[in-house]
Amino acid sequence: MCYYRSVKIKNHDLLKLAGIERELSVLNIEALIADGFAYGNTPVVVAKADCGWEIVQMEWGFIPHYLPNRLAVNNFRRGYTDDNGKLHPPITTLNAIGEELLLPGKMYREAALKRRCLFISTGFYEWRHIFPMGKKGQPLKTAVKYPYHIRTKTTNEIHLTAGIWQSWTDRETGETVDTCALVTTKANKMMEQIHNSKKRMPCILTEALAGEWISDGLSEARIVELATFQYPSQEMEAWSIQKDFKTALDPLETFEYTDLPALEL
Repeated sequence: MCYYRSVKIKNHDLLKLAGIERELSVLNIEALIADGFAYGNTPVVVAKADCGWEIVQMEWGFIPHYLPNRLAVNNFRRGYTDDNGKLHPPITTLNAIGEELLLPGKMYREAALKRRCLFISTGFYEWRHIFPMGKKGQPLKTAVKYPYHIRTKTTNEIHLTAGIWQSWTDRETGETVDTCALVTTKANKMMEQIHNSKKRMPCILTEALAGEWISDGLSEARIVELATFQYPSQEMEAWSIQKDFKTALDPLETFEYTDLPALEL
């Protein structure tokens, strides 16, 4: 879930959050669709060592320390078949489950305790599963998937989502990159209807909670509280879009489906 986000910020705009005024053109950010499975860079906010916040680029897709090189990372992300013919399915670390961040043994625990960040987005995409009725009046086993674009109702259209990060070093080349994962939480009333297969949503934070998320000195209990925060349905909006939105000229354009029930808001 939430593997596709929109970062529709024009190069001449400024992001003004907690005193930050930095031209986004420096980071060259202008994407209608940020595809998580491309494992490219994404803009995130982190706390500066001295004071304040700063915007940096990180590779979206948390890389655990134990992976020794890029080949191992690619196998981890894409899946592979070993020399014995055993298939190893891909492991996706684009998202981290908020309720499980601090569980013992979880790869995200240390990052959640020490390295928290904020994803910058202007919206995200999700699919609603509708099971059509068959000739005998029973729901068919295969659902029809309808894509939606979802965003917060804010004046600047930007929202901040909880994230975690850590540095990873390729032990063969010495390359070091900062990698990150977006935190998800249980769906609110609106998102339960849209992402009705898993009922999850990004852990979108208010500006006050966002500042707290990347501050020092949080207890484990408070980290979990913030990581499971549900942004209110009434402060969000969503609309159906074309099924081929990823290749459309305007992926945000509304598309009405005659067989799609309206959301109950």
